[in-house]
Amino acid sequence: MDVTQLIARIQRKEVHIGVIGLGYVGLPLARLFVDRGFRVTGFDVDPSKTDALNAGRSYIKHIPEKAVAAMLAEGRFQAVTDFALLAEVDAILICVPTPLGRHREPDMSYVAGTAETIARHLRPGHLIVLESSTWPGTTEELVKPILEDGPASQAAPDGLLSGRDFLLAYSPEREDPGNPVHETSTIPKVVGGDGADALVAARALYDHAVVATVPVTDTRTAEAIKLTENIFRAVNIALVNELKVVYEAMGIDVWEVIDAAKSKPFGFMPFYPGPGLGGHCIPIDPFYLTWKAREVEVATRFIELAGEINTAMPHFVVQRLAEALNRRQGRAMNGATVMLLGLAYKKNVDDIRESPGLRIMELLAQRGAELVFHDPHIEAIPRTREHPEFAGRRSLPLDGDSLAAVDAVLIVTDHDAVDYALVARHAALVIDTRNVMARTGLTGSNIVKA
Repeated sequence: MDVTQLIARIQRKEVHIGVIGLGYVGLPLARLFVDRGFRVTGFDVDPSKTDALNAGRSYIKHIPEKAVAAMLAEGRFQAVTDFALLAEVDAILICVPTPLGRHREPDMSYVAGTAETIARHLRPGHLIVLESSTWPGTTEELVKPILEDGPASQAAPDGLLSGRDFLLAYSPEREDPGNPVHETSTIPKVVGGDGADALVAARALYDHAVVATVPVTDTRTAEAIKLTENIFRAVNIALVNELKVVYEAMGIDVWEVIDAAKSKPFGFMPFYPGPGLGGHCIPIDPFYLTWKAREVEVATRFIELAGEINTAMPHFVVQRLAEALNRRQGRAMNGATVMLLGLAYKKNVDDIRESPGLRIMELLAQRGAELVFHDPHIEAIPRTREHPEFAGRRSLPLDGDSLAAVDAVLIVTDHDAVDYALVARHAALVIDTRNVMARTGLTGSNIVKA
């Protein structure tokens, strides 16, 4: 294929971009390219998403409806469930989930299924970029063979080949939903190509959208970079989670330790403990590398230990709650009513993916607790793969009556849009996993850190 011609069309913004998966990664990406003057078609298997977008409605809280309306007003965006339209686009950006299976193994069904769908509509000249977080080798070992073994075309009777007939690259998403400082356009984008032409073309495309592109040797390297970024965070969070347990046994406040330690201008980076890891990347990405490492007979003891510590945190929180109920109120967990305050995996977003709050709810239910929750960003719990039993439960209003009616309030997520002084005044017991009460100057005998 003539990569020079493709790049010239990119520079003139004549290429038609297709984004597969209109979630927390794909929708901001589609919005960004529309803002930059490109024509974009968004693909999703969920008709409720495509219908909402085409009607100007947003289902992601940090993407306002006025932004979706602006995309439509530009006349360069449509959302569809008809994947046959992939044949009409020039560049295909894959932003589909890569969850873990029941035994903590990579679930590549979404990536593989998407690649098979693309293969049915693949044509010479396509640029395809995988953005989903995954193990090193996915683009080359999984996606590429599916695309090359797809239906034959007239242009290439023996099948289309990467680098000859179409271009294939990997560029990991770096979204941080709700981050007020860094958004899609201001975050540099790592790009690795299956060959030099793919790298050049993918960089040319993303250079129109983000502040800078960072070229690397190949797709495997780009895939490893994404995992490394999130493993770094997971390991350091595990360290402070372990320190929390150790220092608590010694009567030391780990948050005070970290806040003082970060005054050192070199050699220290603050990470903070919590009730467990959440979100689509940090709890999952380390296990993608440990799974792949077994193939090359290399142990990942450090990473796996961090995973064990982080996944144990919900158990630690539930045990602290049980001890506090028994010691302060003389009652067991069985039959106690607990309000979880915040269910999103991080503050100020409506994203519940892999939230430790759901695991905590499961553990509390197993011990006989009656459960309610309040989250200013989540009206009702959506259906999730791991905890379908909680789907449909609705957020209670947060007021004096609702707080007084429960035996304990467990702060899971420290949203800003919560009146913590109200909580301190009316809750009989507050278990704070985020140190938010102390940060807002609230103290009292009813407040326990966990």
